[in-house]
Amino acid sequence: MKIAADISEAAYRRAETFLSGLDQDWARHIAAIGPCRHAAKPTREPYQALVRAIAYQQLHVRAGDAILGRMLALYGDQGEDNFPTAQQLLATEVATLRGCGFSANKIATIHGIAQAALDGVVPVRKEALKMSDEALVERLLPLRGVGRWTVEMLLIYTLERSDILPADDFGVREGYRRLKNLEQTPTRKQIIDIGQAWSPYRTVASWYLWRLPKIPAAEQTI
Repeated sequence: MKIAADISEAAYRRAETFLSGLDQDWARHIAAIGPCRHAAKPTREPYQALVRAIAYQQLHVRAGDAILGRMLALYGDQGEDNFPTAQQLLATEVATLRGCGFSANKIATIHGIAQAALDGVVPVRKEALKMSDEALVERLLPLRGVGRWTVEMLLIYTLERSDILPADDFGVREGYRRLKNLEQTPTRKQIIDIGQAWSPYRTVASWYLWRLPKIPAAEQTI
């Protein structure tokens, strides 16, 4: 199976041209937003990306930043991103992590991810790059607290996959509702069906849809 990982600048421009050609709504929106500025973090290991994603789950970005910052401060200088190893995270007491702001459920989840990394269930980046989207989803979904959206964020931001549509993401579905001026937000199944037309650039399509809710309605009609 082909693994789509091309989200270079040239690929962004191809994606913009492709999506703009779908209809006037897409063309107008992309012209208003401008070039895609998707910022991946390709140097992160999947283990780190998953722990980070759990830290931010159901939280405002500022709250997630604060909790993650307190956790990283526990380990001193660990090099890039000051991130603890799986062994270090497992050795950290629950009470200490609670003091950083993690809930009991999130602590159990990140400890589970750390153990899965040590067991080889969470692949290292080199291995993950060779795996298909579906294979990664299948391997990681059984982990406690790791849902499909979490794996999709790993695919988009860490592994730079170009054709990922996070259909569970309300921002994507609400963005499409506003793009098309619909009365109701599409369901997960509906957006999956609709999104077939955006392939092979569903990652870039999602990026643009995430930005639509931030545009005042009056500007969308210009």
